[in-house]
Amino acid sequence: MDVEGTEVMDRLFELAVVLGGMMNRRLAENGLTPARGEVVWLLHRRGQLTQRELSDVLECTPRNVTGLVNALEEAGFVARTKHPDDGRAFLVSLTPRGRALAAGWGADRDDGTARLLADTSEAELATFATVLDRVLAALRTAASGS
Repeated sequence: MDVEGTEVMDRLFELAVVLGGMMNRRLAENGLTPARGEVVWLLHRRGQLTQRELSDVLECTPRNVTGLVNALEEAGFVARTKHPDDGRAFLVSLTPRGRALAAGWGADRDDGTARLLADTSEAELATFATVLDRVLAALRTAASGS
């Protein structure tokens, strides 16, 4: 099968649109924006973080993080506690509601992966991952202006 690079990129863009739409619908079901969902997933993956650490990882201003955390705290997804060693800092962690939400997302991802890639061989997955890594690296380089 002959496939041109532009056709592959068109398919990647289509994939991004479809996945983005699915993710946005799932977030909306829980009253979340993509940015708030990113905070929940980040805390799920990394554990509790200070607001400064969240700001650094998300590459946004501390003020923006404060707004995200305030909204998530009000919705019951995260809790803020004083840092034990730094009286000026707060630790942000998932509440039981936030942990259950993120765990559900993880289970959905695992189920979807199993369904979507069931007929894909290990060799095909390895090749796919290699190409995706190369494309992502090029896109990140372009986005950073390097």
